[in-house]
Amino acid sequence: MPSPNRELLLLLAVVNSRLSGDVSLPVLAAWAHRSRFDLHRRFRRLVGETPKAYTVRVRLARAAAELVSTDRRVSAVALDHGFASPEVFTRTFTRHLGQSPRAYRARGLHVAGRRAAATHASTTAAVAPCISLYHISTTERKAAVPLDISVRDLPTFHALVMRRRVTRDEIATALAECLPTVFGYAQRHGLAIAGPPFARYPEVGMGSLVIEAGVSIAAPPSTAPDDGIEALTITAGRAVVAVHRGPYDNLPATYQQIEKWIREQGLSPAGPPWETYLTDPGERPDPATWETEIVQPLESAPIRRPVAAPTDPGHP
Repeated sequence: MPSPNRELLLLLAVVNSRLSGDVSLPVLAAWAHRSRFDLHRRFRRLVGETPKAYTVRVRLARAAAELVSTDRRVSAVALDHGFASPEVFTRTFTRHLGQSPRAYRARGLHVAGRRAAATHASTTAAVAPCISLYHISTTERKAAVPLDISVRDLPTFHALVMRRRVTRDEIATALAECLPTVFGYAQRHGLAIAGPPFARYPEVGMGSLVIEAGVSIAAPPSTAPDDGIEALTITAGRAVVAVHRGPYDNLPATYQQIEKWIREQGLSPAGPPWETYLTDPGERPDPATWETEIVQPLESAPIRRPVAAPTDPGHP
């Protein structure tokens, strides 16, 4: 029988496929075969928003991305994303994003080019529904599976992050708070999102760790971010890369496999590891299909002796 969280993820997948239609609370309750009160309570506990707030936020995020990546009329964008009229769209858009749809489009993204705009639009559409759902527990622990581990040369990338010191049990809560904040900041300021959300672990201790949660962007912002958000640049270099497949609950086993592989290869870690959430729980509700890319930077030259691998960040 599906866990309570997975039941809601199945519902979210339906919602996100019909965001231009009626997804009001009565309709959702009927789909879920629950009372309105019970669904509202469960939904808010998992997602961190009411069903109405969630629907409006996701519709606005997708519409805003379309405004800066296409030349379609504002009225057409509004109707395609489920707003009753262009007037309702304009009022809602202005209230949430601080300027009208036309002004938002006129300002554009902080980098030019169709490729950056297209990547921003596709990433935003995929990430918006589940930005607060990474690292949720599904209570579906399974045996570790063999990993495809490789060493790659990674390019420099830029990001926006929020930094928090947390205990291991607080990682999921920190991500649920930080990622939506960073994502919303990038959208309001027209920063071109270049990839899925990620979490980096610059400091790991026995009792707590430091987590940097955010999204990659196409280029550094022209002004220093505020609201507790920081610009981050991770320089190019060699790294061990592996893709974890399955629930987030099983991530510790994957980290252990990577650490063992690094030791066996005589390689030396250099710098904090990070994990990128390739799969969106709000779009794909089956935890067995979730993919998380784990990256551990390496020193430029291999060291042919056993070395201490990075401490497992201790995922919940």
